[in-house]
Amino acid sequence: MLGRTHYAAEINETLEGQTVTVAGWVHRRRDHGGLIFIDLRDRSGLVQIVADPTQEENFRELDRVRLEYVLAVQGTVKRRPEGMENKELASGAVEISPERVEILAEAKTPPFMPADADAVDEILRLKYRYIDLRRISLLNNFILRDKVLMAVRQFFHSHGFLDVETPSLARSTPEGARDFLVPSRLQPGAFYALPQSPQIFKQLLMVAGFDRYYQIAKVFRDEDLRADRQPEFTQIDVEMSFMSQEEILNMMEAMLRYVFQESLGVNLEPFPRMTWQEAMEGYGSDKPDLRAGEKLWNLTEMTAQQIAWPVLRESSFVGGVVFRDYQPSRKHLDNWVDFAKSLGAGGLIWIVKSPGQIRSSAGKWLSAEELQMLADTVQLRDGDVLLIVAGDKMPSLNVLGQLRLEFARQENRIEEGWRFLWVTDFPLFEWSQEENRLVSAHHPFTMPHPDDIALIETDPLAVRSQAYDVVLNGTELASGSLRIFQPQLQARIFSALGLKPEEIDEKFGFLIQAFQYGAPPHGGIAFGLDRMVMLMAGAKSLREVIAFPKTARGIDPLMNAPSPVDPRQLDEVGIQIKK
Repeated sequence: MLGRTHYAAEINETLEGQTVTVAGWVHRRRDHGGLIFIDLRDRSGLVQIVADPTQEENFRELDRVRLEYVLAVQGTVKRRPEGMENKELASGAVEISPERVEILAEAKTPPFMPADADAVDEILRLKYRYIDLRRISLLNNFILRDKVLMAVRQFFHSHGFLDVETPSLARSTPEGARDFLVPSRLQPGAFYALPQSPQIFKQLLMVAGFDRYYQIAKVFRDEDLRADRQPEFTQIDVEMSFMSQEEILNMMEAMLRYVFQESLGVNLEPFPRMTWQEAMEGYGSDKPDLRAGEKLWNLTEMTAQQIAWPVLRESSFVGGVVFRDYQPSRKHLDNWVDFAKSLGAGGLIWIVKSPGQIRSSAGKWLSAEELQMLADTVQLRDGDVLLIVAGDKMPSLNVLGQLRLEFARQENRIEEGWRFLWVTDFPLFEWSQEENRLVSAHHPFTMPHPDDIALIETDPLAVRSQAYDVVLNGTELASGSLRIFQPQLQARIFSALGLKPEEIDEKFGFLIQAFQYGAPPHGGIAFGLDRMVMLMAGAKSLREVIAFPKTARGIDPLMNAPSPVDPRQLDEVGIQIKK
């Protein structure tokens, strides 16, 4: 076999007149006036091979090749004729005149061509994923992913972190999603669980004195899927001892700066910070997209004091979102009303300001003076629209936040660039209507805010946590917190969550016991690697940055997984399928 000397993208003017050997797949084949043009594709890109009939042996070989054949070609680098250059290719100024051709592997006609994959049904692409992955655009995503991982490892290594692997077979613990269970043959009736995160293990490493830990960890959650969620995914998992929240945030921000610089050549601006309360009230979301226009308006106090209409005056919350420089038709306004109702709003009030005129869907109940006061409060200008939602605070904020984002998307108002944000001081607890009890907003090992510890038993929903998220362009990239390291405080949290002493001992006894042998103050964070690479690559789905992903139903069409197993395997682990 011919030994490759260069990748396709390395073939350029500096090699003119030299003999090179390239190898790859036939991406295109064209026959023009007796000349055969082959675009040969490898991991780096494309290079053009041109053979004419005078090169009898090589011409004959190239004449019989078809798309996706695998070739090795040795030849001389020549400049393309003037006007025939392809500026979109690194090799676009030159071509190779073949002197020797080897067909290394023939190929059947594939179910689709890599160049046409975007127009092919996704199930078919996943069934033949090895062909789908031949797309240069997808390949570039994995080259970027490799750069990101290399930069992550370089940063942590240079800052004294240890890369430590934790078990993939552990015990089932309540962490918010369903576990994937693995039956034990050696312990009949007992099950391992695949880790939803290495949370407990990394805390135990801090108790052990490892001080700074990181891991590129594969984790598993049995939950409903969507574009940015898969049943198995990769985390950049981090934990640190003897560091304050401020120090952790600064360290992780430095890591992201380094990764973006090394991977994309991008210099990031300092990350702004806001509390969870500020994010919800300002943007109606705990992961606000700062690119999508101005903040929401809280009109509750103004309407209570200056508006006579009971729907607004007596509502517990009144909020608004302004669409600047927007003159919609009545149909468009009705569409916004329908959209708000689809999100759970009881209704939507609109106010449109035009030169010399203010119109409103609530014109029957609001006077001209009241409309003017509302317009003045939000600094409404000619050509602006104010949308108002009234009702319970959090549901209303959610509707307003969704209206803000949808308007920015529909009107192409989302700014370019990378807008990072730290969100801090999340609630420690949430109330689960389904379970009729308190649940952890983050996880049960999250440190409460020191000012709110006294409220754990008396007003738990008012307790803030020392938890923090980093958000990029409206997507949560990472979530973390300071951890509880005192056994007494951890026991109080478990008690508030309704866990009985025997449950605590059964599920977390080993962690509580470890804390009794001297645990340092510690905290950490976990980044969604797949999600981060997806955003960096401008991809639409996690499936574009995971080599062998699952469908939205959790199916792998390539391996036809999950699948039934031999009944003898079930017998060995003592399992019977329930009809």
